Amino acid sequence: RLKHKFKLPNVILQKSDKSKVFHLGKIEDYRKKSKEYMKRTYAYKCLGSEDPLPDLIQRTNKYLLDLRLTKWITQKEYEKLCINPCEVELAHLYYLPKAHKSGSPLRPIISGLGHPTIKISKFLDDLLRPLFDKMAQETTVNSDFELIKKLQEWSKSNMNQTTIFCTIDVLDLYTMIPQLEGVLSLRKMLDYLKLKRVGRLRIETIIRLSRFVMKNNYFSYDGQFYHQIRGEAMGSPLTLTMANCYMFFFERAIVKQIHNGGGLYFRYIDDLFIVIVTKYFIWYIES
Repeated sequence: RLKHKFKLPNVILQKSDKSKVFHLGKIEDYRKKSKEYMKRTYAYKCLGSEDPLPDLIQRTNKYLLDLRLTKWITQKEYEKLCINPCEVELAHLYYLPKAHKSGSPLRPIISGLGHPTIKISKFLDDLLRPLFDKMAQETTVNSDFELIKKLQEWSKSNMNQTTIFCTIDVLDLYTMIPQLEGVLSLRKMLDYLKLKRVGRLRIETIIRLSRFVMKNNYFSYDGQFYHQIRGEAMGSPLTLTMANCYMFFFERAIVKQIHNGGGLYFRYIDDLFIVIVTKYFIWYIES
């Protein structure tokens, strides 16, 4: 019976989000949920059948050349980041079903391994991600194992009968963050760490390159071309670091209150984990 379903023209088999299981769904359902997602987030502008790739290639190389001529980047960095028009392709959108959640909502992934800005995005992420990890090591975790280990250490002297556990999911994190605020959060991080340069790059160069990446998230989906006008492209290397930076500064006041109440706070991307005494939790909710 399962083999018969695989052969149906309107069926799609897709790997699930955050798990190793596969999800069997209908193509019509994917298209319906995609339209609902785009309508809800207002993150994408449909360009119709007009391919933005040729113009994006030209603008990317011109932008890098202008930075080189004005000495914002070195010749070596320019050669590393500029693109060969014959070796690039526009990013494309696909979805991973969240099979562990009711209704199997979709997580959008913009795959852009050959996208014109991918070199810049990866270059920046290689520089900035280690800085974020250093800055946020007290409030972020990278795996379930790390979370359990820190919880065990905390519980040795803090756990009692009034302790409650709370998990919160940030809805649509990657399309929720305004692009300007996302880029500014990188500057906040560099200011927080009291850095004037990262390697040989000036802070202003990093901000300019980050802004260019964020403003040029184009992709294709279901025969149409789109421009992401809000948030960041999940699938671009810089996106995770920028989203993490934004959340770090957004959550600081909350983290301080929880710690003052003897609680524990950790975040893994868009999943929040809070341990707190009941009376403080009620007070936070009411205030």
